[in-house]
Parts: sequence; C-alpha cells; structure tokens
Amino acid sequence: MRIGELAERAGTTTRTLRYYESRGLLTAGRTGNGYRAYDERDLRLVRQIRLLQDFGFELEDTRPFVECLQAGHSAGDACPASLEVYRRKLAELDDCLARLGEVREQLTQQLAQAELLAAAPASPRCELTTDWEDEDHG
Repeated sequence: MRIGELAERAGTTTRTLRYYESRGLLTAGRTGNGYRAYDERDLRLVRQIRLLQDFGFELEDTRPFVECLQAGHSAGDACPASLEVYRRKLAELDDCLARLGEVREQLTQQLAQAELLAAAPASPRCELTTDWEDEDHG
C-alpha cells in the first residue's frame, strides 16, 4: 500500500508517517517508480505506536515495542525491553498520583478552613456612642 492508504487505515497523516520514518520507527519499501510501499506489518507498527502515544507514551518510548514487532513477535509487549518501559511508565504514574493525592489533601484542608471562616458569624461592628450624640442639640 502507498503512504496515503497507510495513513488513512492507521488514522494518521502522511506527515506523521514520514516523521516516524525519520525517527527510524518505520521503514518504507520502494516501488519501481520510487514510491513508498508499506504492508500489513507496517500498519500494525503504526497502530502500536499510536496506541502507546494515546496512553501518554513519548514517541521514543514506543521504540522497544516497534522493535519487538519487527523481530517477529506476535505482540509489541512480548519483549523484556517493552516490559521495562511499562514498568517505568507505571512508576511515573504512581509518582504523579501520589503528588496529586498530596495536592488534593492540601486543597481539602484549605477548603475546610475557608468554609469555617465563611460560616462564622460576622463580628459585631463596634459603634461608639457618646453622651454628646445622645443629647438633643437642636
């Protein structure tokens, strides 16, 4: 298939596919007239890259998965290097969730304090009266 068909079937653009090529993640064959030529394996590679990027992986993080597929494995995550990327990504997510939990706790405390202040009765206004004001000066 040509680059336009691959892009359409993979749900991406030809520009993205050329970028993947420039990064060494995708290799196009060439037809007799010099056009790029791809097959179903390439479609599978591009779909793997896009899925991982949808999960928040950086493009370079997809490399072990692509290499695993290119090595003939049935799944991109069947290789030790891919599993290591998963582990690293999960550790990053755990750290992020822990930080978010801390921020949430601080925000909860701040809200509780603000609600206490908002619910407290207003302080009475201090009004001084003097005998002079009470007398009739008219």
